[in-house]
Amino acid sequence: PRGTRIQVKFKSALLTQVSGSVGGATFARNQGGLYIRARSVPTNPASAFQVAVRNNLATLTNRWTQTLTVAQRGGWATYAQNVPLTGPLGDARPIGALAMYVRCNVPRLQAGLAVQDTFPSVFTLGTFTLGAVSAVAATQLISLNFTATDLWAVAVGGALLLYVSRPQSVGINFFKGPYRYAGRVNGAVVPPVSPQTVGVPFPFVNAQRLFYYAQATFPDGRLTAQTRGSILTT
Repeated sequence: PRGTRIQVKFKSALLTQVSGSVGGATFARNQGGLYIRARSVPTNPASAFQVAVRNNLATLTNRWTQTLTVAQRGGWATYAQNVPLTGPLGDARPIGALAMYVRCNVPRLQAGLAVQDTFPSVFTLGTFTLGAVSAVAATQLISLNFTATDLWAVAVGGALLLYVSRPQSVGINFFKGPYRYAGRVNGAVVPPVSPQTVGVPFPFVNAQRLFYYAQATFPDGRLTAQTRGSILTT
């Protein structure tokens, strides 16, 4: 019947890895293994946050065609070709030059940082170290421990970015999304002192679970992979 959601887990000697949709079926993987569910058509509520992201995409696409030089676009193409990203099935694959430019700069726009038009000259995503993360209901703040000698922390234009889920029951152990941008810790010539606190986009109470991911953006525009985790609020 309309509105019924059917999800089937299975083992397959033929399909060891599969992700995406074919016809009316969507193939995916979670902690329990491979599963198939009926393909659903997402709604488009056009929330303020969705509109903001779309505006950022439009801004960067226009900037790519109207502002960047041929040399800059070529540099981003070289960086993208030499820095593959991990796909849904765990395989490394390069993405296009514009896609890489957008990937690196959308979080910077979300965080209120300057767009980095000049392509990175170091062909890595870069890394960062995230220590203990905690959330205190009385203050509605998340505390981040980090390594103050990481590249993002030692220069203006770098930042540690935090994205957080809505509060979940403590029994929830898997969360796919969505996440919302919570805040940043700015890098500086004199690095910030660990830990630092960030406000939350969603109010929470004691004994809930918050899922989060963090990324570092470097002064040269590189954006690291995500570090994900969850915490129990206190």
